[in-house]
Amino acid sequence: MPDALSARDILARLVSFPTVSRDSNLELVDWVERYLADLGVSAHRVPSPCGNKASLFAHIGPEEEGGVILSGHSDVVPVDGQAWSSDPWCLMEREGRLYGRGTCDMKGFVALALAAVPLALQANLRRPLQIALSYDEELGCLGAPPMIAHMASLLPRAAAVVVGEPSMMKAVNGHKGGIAFDIHMRGYEVHSSILHRGVSAIMEGARLIDWANQQNAANRARTPAAMAALFDPPFTTIHVGTISGGTAANITARECRFGIDFRCVPGETVEHWSAALHERAAALEAEMKEIRPEAGIEITRRFLLPPLVPEPEGAAERLVRKLTGDNATHVVSYGTEAGQFQAEGYSAIVCGPGDIAQAHQPDEYITVAQFEAGWAFMERLVQELSQ
Repeated sequence: MPDALSARDILARLVSFPTVSRDSNLELVDWVERYLADLGVSAHRVPSPCGNKASLFAHIGPEEEGGVILSGHSDVVPVDGQAWSSDPWCLMEREGRLYGRGTCDMKGFVALALAAVPLALQANLRRPLQIALSYDEELGCLGAPPMIAHMASLLPRAAAVVVGEPSMMKAVNGHKGGIAFDIHMRGYEVHSSILHRGVSAIMEGARLIDWANQQNAANRARTPAAMAALFDPPFTTIHVGTISGGTAANITARECRFGIDFRCVPGETVEHWSAALHERAAALEAEMKEIRPEAGIEITRRFLLPPLVPEPEGAAERLVRKLTGDNATHVVSYGTEAGQFQAEGYSAIVCGPGDIAQAHQPDEYITVAQFEAGWAFMERLVQELSQ
């Protein structure tokens, strides 16, 4: 076996790959595949539909069920327009912090998981360790579902999945589900002085956005269920972040495009909110078509992410609580592939080094102390799998 790279060495290499979600991650995947091959570990790729990205997974240890999956993502958010004090693609240590894009979210965890592979190879594992590395998590966890399906069909089934999103090494056992859509409003252009003869895609789109505002207000006003009350905010939220359209100030807009996303508390389904959106859009479209039959609304789903529901007696919770000593309940409002693993029958939990407050920020960092805490977790995990 070649000399093993340290977790810090691996993190430096991972950060050096600018795997922004809009671009390819194949250089990073190539490197990880070579790293594992040098250790004698075969990896499996799951290419994206376009072919310029891939997920990767590997199995270390006996061909037995009951192992543990360490799951992370390779993609990061852009650095465009952010004021960085150092090169975001070069790992830099300053005052007990490791700076670089993805150090926190979540190449730090991936580096630790990869560094644990030679440790696992040297141990007498009784249960296997599996590594899962997905793409396009930042776009809605798009790469995880096909990867999970391939893992389920090719590998002995793991007992627990640990998704290493930054949680300060706390056991996060619940998160919201999510669903997002691209909305294309089609209007009909006329001079704004006779707007009643046309259909303004922007003004009709505003009615759909106002429906979202009304739903947010109603959700906020309701007394939350016990599970929902754990979240901040303790209700399902609907959000529109960008909008575009129109030709001129005195012409009814022919087109309007915007995205709309739902962050759903456990106990409410993304399917329910999808149906509610489509119902409101259908009623609005019928009114638009009464004026001009050419008008309409196109709704395209961008992603669907199931929630992570706590499993008090689940294998993943038992494992992480044993390894960290954390017996509290922690939930987050963002989504992860943990919900996707759980939806496919795996016991899953979120636990990883770093503070989510640093994710996506200029001068993103993970503290050395958190990185070391993550490594201590890996050491305890390998020991646990050897018993």
